[in-house]
Amino acid sequence: MLRTRLIVGTILVALTAGMLFLDESFARWFPFLFATVLLLSILGSLELIRLLPESRRPNLTVCLGGVFMIVALNWGPTIWLSGITKGISQEPPSFWWFIGQGFAVVVLLAFLVEMWNYIEPGGAVERIALAVWVVAYMGILPSFLLQLRLEAHSQMPSVLRQETIALALSIFVPKGCDIGAYFTGRLIGRHRMTPVLSPKKTWEGAFGGLALAIAVAFGLNSLGPVIPSGPLGTIAFGLTVGIFGMLGDLAESLIKRDCERKDASAAVPGFGGILDVVDSILFAAPVAYWWLH
Repeated sequence: MLRTRLIVGTILVALTAGMLFLDESFARWFPFLFATVLLLSILGSLELIRLLPESRRPNLTVCLGGVFMIVALNWGPTIWLSGITKGISQEPPSFWWFIGQGFAVVVLLAFLVEMWNYIEPGGAVERIALAVWVVAYMGILPSFLLQLRLEAHSQMPSVLRQETIALALSIFVPKGCDIGAYFTGRLIGRHRMTPVLSPKKTWEGAFGGLALAIAVAFGLNSLGPVIPSGPLGTIAFGLTVGIFGMLGDLAESLIKRDCERKDASAAVPGFGGILDVVDSILFAAPVAYWWLH
């Protein structure tokens, strides 16, 4: 198990680094970033839906179509500035304007689908709520990650290197916290942190994870400083992003516990499912965005 985890983890790190640097040759459009986030969001959405009992599962088309639309709408300002809308306006709306319109469409579609398929009482309201939740979790949260590259580049195209470092910080700091917590917990973990949600997590592991998160923040930030407020800011960034990464891990544990499942799937050897890999990044992404925006 540990050997498999190390091998697969190394491959995932290499693929992520490749995605970050390959996209520097396609500044503005960032196709590798789009393909990576879209694929993970769609696969993660499928895992979420399959965790639920069949009677509670929201409409698959609404969920997957909604996630695809939200991820794609992050490129709304880029398309606007590309000249397709030339003559309408010189300044594109904020990406949040595009995301807001898309999310409103998802809410309306979730209602319309249940209205169309309605036969008898029981389950419709829950399926509507779950459809909206899936799209928010797997579509809106990753949007914060995307905008660390897209929004900064649209405003200052010369800061591509800084965008890459900002995106790397948002991915590798929470994952560094995961790694530090895992190995510290295995070595010296004694005191359970969340005995009900995730019995294997310990306070010793949490502190080890946060220490590695801070170390990763310093290491990546040294490549081209993007975290404000110097060393103290870097420590605070590592702590806050690391903490929210742990909370993201626990949030996914909550989902699995409530659905009475150990792993989201077996898609990633040594880790479980796609959700088990990206859960910490999803929660950490908004915090990293607020820090680095």
